[in-house]
Amino acid sequence: MVLREKDLPRAERAALAADLRAILADVGGTLIVAGPDPLGGDAVHLPAAGPYPPPPHGLVGRSCHHQPELDRLTTEHYATISPVWPTKTKPGYGPPLDIAGLGSLVRASPIPLLALGGVETPEQVTACVQAGAVGVAVLGALMRAEDPTETAASLTSAYVEAVTPVLTQTRRGVTKVSTSGLRPTVPTQGSSLTARSGHGRPQPQTATSDGPPQPPTATKERK
Repeated sequence: MVLREKDLPRAERAALAADLRAILADVGGTLIVAGPDPLGGDAVHLPAAGPYPPPPHGLVGRSCHHQPELDRLTTEHYATISPVWPTKTKPGYGPPLDIAGLGSLVRASPIPLLALGGVETPEQVTACVQAGAVGVAVLGALMRAEDPTETAASLTSAYVEAVTPVLTQTRRGVTKVSTSGLRPTVPTQGSSLTARSGHGRPQPQTATSDGPPQPPTATKERK
């Protein structure tokens, strides 16, 4: 879960962070604070503008929008890449990357990328995962939803389905497991949804955690 509320005085923001951490602790979640100050925690999400180098916290993410910003990354653990599609949260922000642009940046990135911006439907979640994003970050679709719980569940289900290994029977009787190395998580009860991978550097966690990352696997049947 990412805490923004940048307009609050630090004391009020720190108190809010403490309350949120207590809630997330009950479900194994992680609070990521927007900005370089973790407000008593150890996870932050930094803007593209800085600071550089990033502070040495346990989990550091950064907002990126194009290749030059990805090229500046050093010790960050993950980055969001946006906007993938036109976004109602920030109208006029862009231009949008579209799926082809997302895939190109994923392949060039030194760290895992989360797709952000205009992600509102299960089909879009699937497309982002297929393009190589380790997950998606959602804000407006949940905040505008009549039933945020239902919307979050629908988007999460699409993510789970997109990353679930697919068994393929070959003519020689060998069953291969096709997987991207991703594992599903469930959304927080806040205003954002983040899906993450089970590989690479430490990932931003959502409301639950299901143990250490697991590498992609493959199985073979004996003849």
